[in-house]
Amino acid sequence: MAKRDLRYTRNIGIMAHIDAGKTTTSERILYYTGKTHKIGEVHEGGATMDWMVQEQERGITITSAATTAFWHYNGETYQINLIDTPGHVDFTVEVERSLRVLDGTIATFCAVGRVQPQSETVWRQADKYGVPKIAYVNKMDRVGADFLACVAEIKDKLGATAVPVCLPIGSEDKFQGIVDLISRKAIYYLPGEELVNYEYKEIPADMEDEVAMWREKLLEAASECDEALMEKYFEDPESLTEEEIIAALRKGTIEMSIVPACCGSSFKNKGTQFLLDAVMRYLPSPLDKGAVKGINPRNGKEITREPSADEPFCGLVFKIATDPFVGRLAFIRAYSGRLDAGSYVYNVRSDKKERVARLYQMHSNHQNPIEFVEAGDICAAVGFKDLRTGDTVCEESKPIALESMEFPDPVIGIAVEPKTQQDLDKLGIALSKLAEEDPTFTVKSDNETGQTIISGMGELHLDIIIDRLRREFGVEINQGAPQVNYKEAITKTVQHREVFKKQTGGRGKFADIIVEIGPADEGVSGLQFDNQVKGGNVPKEFVPSVQKGFEAAMANGCLAGYEVQSLKVTLLDGSFHPVDSDQLSFELAARMAFRHACPKAKPVLLEPIMNLEVVTPEDYMGEIVGDLNRRRGQIVSMDSTSTGARIIKAFVPLSEQFGYVTVLRTLSSGRATSTMSFDHYAEVPAAMAKDIVERSGYRVFDEE
Repeated sequence: MAKRDLRYTRNIGIMAHIDAGKTTTSERILYYTGKTHKIGEVHEGGATMDWMVQEQERGITITSAATTAFWHYNGETYQINLIDTPGHVDFTVEVERSLRVLDGTIATFCAVGRVQPQSETVWRQADKYGVPKIAYVNKMDRVGADFLACVAEIKDKLGATAVPVCLPIGSEDKFQGIVDLISRKAIYYLPGEELVNYEYKEIPADMEDEVAMWREKLLEAASECDEALMEKYFEDPESLTEEEIIAALRKGTIEMSIVPACCGSSFKNKGTQFLLDAVMRYLPSPLDKGAVKGINPRNGKEITREPSADEPFCGLVFKIATDPFVGRLAFIRAYSGRLDAGSYVYNVRSDKKERVARLYQMHSNHQNPIEFVEAGDICAAVGFKDLRTGDTVCEESKPIALESMEFPDPVIGIAVEPKTQQDLDKLGIALSKLAEEDPTFTVKSDNETGQTIISGMGELHLDIIIDRLRREFGVEINQGAPQVNYKEAITKTVQHREVFKKQTGGRGKFADIIVEIGPADEGVSGLQFDNQVKGGNVPKEFVPSVQKGFEAAMANGCLAGYEVQSLKVTLLDGSFHPVDSDQLSFELAARMAFRHACPKAKPVLLEPIMNLEVVTPEDYMGEIVGDLNRRRGQIVSMDSTSTGARIIKAFVPLSEQFGYVTVLRTLSSGRATSTMSFDHYAEVPAAMAKDIVERSGYRVFDEE
């Protein structure tokens, strides 16, 4: 069988703020590539990529859906592996893990709302993983639509060099088509759902000057990406061919120095084909992205894998999903080599081999069985026992560990219990499956009360989880009021000696350590451990046990039992007993040292602070700002939009924000909107902290 030419593969995602039209754009892409024969509409609950009941009811995307389609461009057939991602900030994990494995992305903007808060978040996520972007300004048929104003905002707010590759012909209800600035042709869209629903005409006379000006800017941007083209451009701008301009823009896009911008109205079937051509023209293939870097787990050295089917296989598991018919699906991006259904792969994290029983090409929630996958493909696999999000799978004889993914900690929790005792086991199984799928959803038991606490990224996130428990797993539950996930920290450095002795007849237990405990260095999270013991006073084999003891103890702070976010421990000295000392003794000594030393190190309570952005008409500014001040909000800025609305940005503690959407509707007669995302942890005011500690009823128990 002939090998596939990777130059004609595009692994792309669609990312945007909520309601910019990502899923509608995905539906048009599926329709015009011939993947579906009927256009699914989000508002009718019929979108192919929004297959979950909760998505169809709410008209929002919750889980990223993958599909494969084909597009004919320039005489070649291109394979597109497309992932549609959510826009709501509570499901940011879905965007994060999709961007980790994509080669390029379509950043979608609303022509009226322009660059919105979540647009900035997803843009930063794409920058973090080095994903090239093209901008698609959607909803050009809406009142207030302005393509060039949106392009200007992309430059101002996102710091990106957005270069229009087309101009709209008319806007709002007069939006008829676009002018391709490279070919200098006008594309007019016809009503109806025909696959070829456009025709080429001459550029409107009243647009010729504007087209000439923006084409000049386009040529300047293209020539800056390619030195040979720059010389030619200075000699004779008219001598540049379309192929040369496209090649230079492609080079700049892949290097992330420019962002080609196009426009359309997905809902009105205008601009999708031009957008698909732009994806083929400017976004990278797996070959353009080049070799993937990783670490050899056996010697710690950096190694690379070229995107070729001839290399040893390696892939990254970027998502786990549960399907009612085939069981657990692992979504894998193959970076090199070939993987056959029925073969074995090596999981670097668990150091075990896993059997891949079947391989599927995904189309939303439908699976099409395939025999094998090769470098550059995205697939789903079934049959493994222990795979998690972020795992590297590869050949056992040629191991490589790819960079995993980091996910934010949950900030809000609620207590849940099944309505009937018979559902207790079902609840446990359901919660573990959901936690496996979603790294930002955690489940833990409260040792004090015996309650099951589920935590997530926001109220909507937990609402969806509870709805899924009911519908998918048939578990009815009672839930408590939302609780904030506080954390603890210490603010002072103290020195402490802990001697642990236990004599019970026969061999006893003994450990003696002198430690310095204090706040971790700036930017460090978790335990920062430094061993400064000289002369073997604490034998080397016991030092990891001391570290392990402190790591375990950090799960429960000394104030109210919340997790300690970061800690610096320096092991200064100690002593041991040749018979009675063992690893467990030193681990227990470390735990007790933490409990005895922390109360002396000025412990404080930390609370999650949210980044809130409110867009409101001018009339309601006063009430909204006053309300935010009552909620201990710290106003960061107040800006105006070109449409006359005001944007208020503020930091507000999460504990003050429960039910805020309802309050905001009341204050603004339903006209203001808000978005909120976690920003950082900050110290709780002393009086409030005292109240929280007293309510928690937590006591530090000395271990016997």
